[in-house]
Amino acid sequence: MSGRVAGSGTGSETNLTAVLYEKGDIRLEDRDVPKPADGEVQLAMQCVGICGSDVHYWQNGRIGDFVLRAPMVLGHEASGIVTALGKDVEHLSIGDRVAIEPGVPCRRCRFCKSGRYNLCPDMQFCATPPVNGSLARYYCHAADFCYKLPSHVTLEEGALLEPLSVGVHACKRAGVTVGSQVLVCGAGPIGMVCMLVAKAMGAATVCITDIAANRLEVAKQLGATSTLLVTSRDSTALAREVQDIIGDQPDITIECSGAESSIQLGIRATRSGGCLVLVGLGPSEVTLPVVDAATREVDIRGIFRYANCYPTALAMVASGAVDVKPLVTHRYTLEDTHTAFETTRTMAGGAIKVVINCTKK
Repeated sequence: MSGRVAGSGTGSETNLTAVLYEKGDIRLEDRDVPKPADGEVQLAMQCVGICGSDVHYWQNGRIGDFVLRAPMVLGHEASGIVTALGKDVEHLSIGDRVAIEPGVPCRRCRFCKSGRYNLCPDMQFCATPPVNGSLARYYCHAADFCYKLPSHVTLEEGALLEPLSVGVHACKRAGVTVGSQVLVCGAGPIGMVCMLVAKAMGAATVCITDIAANRLEVAKQLGATSTLLVTSRDSTALAREVQDIIGDQPDITIECSGAESSIQLGIRATRSGGCLVLVGLGPSEVTLPVVDAATREVDIRGIFRYANCYPTALAMVASGAVDVKPLVTHRYTLEDTHTAFETTRTMAGGAIKVVINCTKK
């Protein structure tokens, strides 16, 4: 079966691809249609969501220690249709619709063997320098990190399993369970999915904060119990507001903005013995009220992407426990990639999640 290609990926087909050459320079160019290696599948890409990290690389050329040093294909929130099978691929067939988990680990190190493969030092993660992403007509990926979609789950929903998996991992790390009272800081796409997952896992209360009123309105429509419009950086005062709104201190805070003042709020607002999970990435160093956290035994936990969360995310969507469709506010074609990125950057028109359709016009 090695390299067997369905009709759409053969002959004179071109592979229009969105490539970031350097800070501020995204180019659309035709590349060769890739052939699947052993254990891989070739995919006709369908939907690719634009993540904040894609925009950050475009605007800054780096995120922390991950620095763009050579042209890189963008995109990692993706779904596609299998068009060719590499050798030894048995669980997928040509024509299958799949969600693509973008990180492929070594499978051999102690982190992989213990199930925490997101911490693998040799992780190959789409659109993280120097690894190419999937914003193209065709792309090849490890078959065991492709998940077949049930017929009633759309390809757009398949692409959104990536951010949803971040929410699943965050809520697992936080210990969200039936009856939990949860504060989510930041109502961007990741904050929204954390809120949705927390509700699906049984949280009794989910309060969400943001500096943008329109995003809080969307969060309400999606099921947030309460919202708080942040107009101050006074974390002590904001913590009191959270307690007034919820009627108690939250058991768990999931911080999704990365802003220093928001992390401070997360510590001060969380009840003694509770847990703060850091999802958003902001400055590499921040000033925090660590004595407050220590003396009240507020656990502070980080998360990095996710591990073993795609099956749960897919089950949530397939069962109807989570509805991610309302998160998509704007849709563009691959040819309109520049406009799609600009919309994501400016949040024009109330943009929350922007999705690019990679099929040919």
